[in-house]
Amino acid sequence: MTGIVISVGGRRFTVRGERGIDISVPLDFHGAQPRHFGAPPATAKPLQIGGFVGDTGQGGSCNCEVLTLVPHCNGTHSESIGHVISGDHSVAMLATDALIPSLLLSVPVQPAEASQETSEPGAAPGDRWVTAAAIGDAAARAGYEPQPGLVVRSLPNDERKRTRDYSQGDVPPYFTTEAVDLLVRWGVRHLLIDLPSLDRSHDQGRLTGHRRFWGLPPAGSPANGAQRPEATITEMIFVPDELPEGMYALSLQIAPFTTDAAPSRPLLFPLEPA
Repeated sequence: MTGIVISVGGRRFTVRGERGIDISVPLDFHGAQPRHFGAPPATAKPLQIGGFVGDTGQGGSCNCEVLTLVPHCNGTHSESIGHVISGDHSVAMLATDALIPSLLLSVPVQPAEASQETSEPGAAPGDRWVTAAAIGDAAARAGYEPQPGLVVRSLPNDERKRTRDYSQGDVPPYFTTEAVDLLVRWGVRHLLIDLPSLDRSHDQGRLTGHRRFWGLPPAGSPANGAQRPEATITEMIFVPDELPEGMYALSLQIAPFTTDAAPSRPLLFPLEPA
């Protein structure tokens, strides 16, 4: 493939279009899969109508499955502001740019009690945070300015993120209020994380991080006054360790569902100085 040359912050890069890396988690409807918030696993079963059965193993002429899933809880998905407010705010209408300049950072999580940052509601014993300080340190190490897209690989990182049931065991790490406010100041429009939620799993329904990222007040459902309604949040990705930190071109491929959240397949394309 011929390289595409783009300009980012006055610097020219060649997009290596033949080397795209899929950072979504494939959703196996018949095997191990990640899930969150106590939602049931995503399932698939043959379509049956009259004498037709959509399963060649059962004598059907073709395979045709009925899929059942909760986009917010079963695998990689992207969310719109419609996640927290009323009205028609389809995620399918967002992130339509073919390539989004994005920064990949590796960010260590830390015990909440080890930080002076805050969350709403306050942290419980054993909670772990992604902090503004850790994000800032990672960005300084990467050596690039903030970009419209930010991909956060939380550390420690391991393959179990591909199939983890986040309803079991410890509360998953989540972002502090200061971390979300930092991303807003940086102008991040498309946030991608390998955690099941930007907010604490059980946070009394506040979704403080989501609301602050979309520029909403702490409570209420009207969209009036939302400062960042075009922003997206993508959760439950997986970024392999071998993918280096730095600049990429992001293709955020979202299923064209007219809903507040839909399965997505983000692709990262390496950039080389042109």
